[in-house]
Amino acid sequence: MNNMSDTADIERKIRNMFMRCNVLDTRFKYCSLSVKRVLFRTYVLFLYNIALWTNFTATNLNKLKACYNKCIKKFFGFCRLDSMTQILIWLHLSSLDTLLHTARISFDKQYSTSSNCLVQYLSQLMSYAGF
Repeated sequence: MNNMSDTADIERKIRNMFMRCNVLDTRFKYCSLSVKRVLFRTYVLFLYNIALWTNFTATNLNKLKACYNKCIKKFFGFCRLDSMTQILIWLHLSSLDTLLHTARISFDKQYSTSSNCLVQYLSQLMSYAGF
């Protein structure tokens, strides 16, 4: 039964993020920081369609945030107790909240400025329906 929940997709993203991080960690453990940063952004931050998530619980989002933070600490060799804020600043990476917000803003901008007649029609329907 499909209840239109995004829980299964979030759980799948968590499993994939851990798997990709473990693979990268074993294969590229001794690479430089700049190479690791590019690899992490390319292969671990595979978060397509996150702007479409609307039906999920705070627990699911917190699990995804914890996964993101654990992957960063493991892949870049930080201690479990190190400050996540300082790590993100030092690595020039965004927090998961920032990634989600940016994805939603980008999607809304592309959706509202689309020249596709079908997308424009759906946009008008949504505005009439009060969404």
